[in-house]
Amino acid sequence: MARLRIGSRGSQLALWQAHHIGGLLRERGHEVELEIIKTTGDKITDVALAKVGTKGMFTKEIEEALAEGRVDLAVHSLKDLPTELSAGFEIAAITTRENPRDVFCSTKFESIEDLPQSARVGTSSLRRQAQLKAVRPDLDIHPLRGNVDTRLRKLEAGEYDAIILAAAGLNRLGKTELVRQVIPAEVMCPAAGQGALGIEIRAGDTITRQHVAFLDDAPARATTTCERALLNKLGGGCQVPIGAFAEVRNGRLHLEAIVADPDGSKILRESREGSDPVQLGESVGDTLLQRGGDAILEAVYGQGIAVPQQP
Repeated sequence: MARLRIGSRGSQLALWQAHHIGGLLRERGHEVELEIIKTTGDKITDVALAKVGTKGMFTKEIEEALAEGRVDLAVHSLKDLPTELSAGFEIAAITTRENPRDVFCSTKFESIEDLPQSARVGTSSLRRQAQLKAVRPDLDIHPLRGNVDTRLRKLEAGEYDAIILAAAGLNRLGKTELVRQVIPAEVMCPAAGQGALGIEIRAGDTITRQHVAFLDDAPARATTTCERALLNKLGGGCQVPIGAFAEVRNGRLHLEAIVADPDGSKILRESREGSDPVQLGESVGDTLLQRGGDAILEAVYGQGIAVPQQP
């Protein structure tokens, strides 16, 4: 069988994801090598991601390695991939999705509602911040960067009363001890593509595409394509206050989406059903823009809080 070289970031979660995919490929008889690549996002650790705004900050260097032929495929958290891939690349597979929701982690408190007045909560996501502020405007929200272990360590050290993380990463790493609440999507709409892995290859590399085709999960492909179509319509990257959560209900796609003011003072919600993922995502995106989402996003970009990751 083939010798396949996987490109991955070096974080604990990224390596888990790459080894997971590598293991599945080895089960098919392939020889697998792993190349760790440091990305722009990994190098900037002292600034909230929303203030960096670099297009593809977790993917650019990995795509360069793909283009140069140093690796044959890349394993990404799908929410890190810009909705419009650079020319010369394609998403060959989207894997079975982990729980896409966010979780509330704390050593002392059981839920968002249980937090005392002015509790200190850690997150660097404008999407999470906005939705937290909408239900608890009194909370004191502070930036939180670093890998999963670093974030959990800061929580255990008492730097925060609670932190908000993605369920998927904690489930994959088996670090769920401090999870107190899986936050319903109605309270905190997840990021587009959260919980899914995207397998990126060089466009037209039919051999590698055939090797990884078995990893592609139809429901994950449909739901994340819908979410990413919405995100693309809104011109947003992974660091803007936009949430998108699609699921298959009775054979049809149901999409729930939000655009939020970072301070939580205004949250626009829209939900709809459809059968075509791209059409559904774009139509919900259009509606949100017409309802005032364009003004919210223009204000966010104008303040320099976040920069669109797509043109």
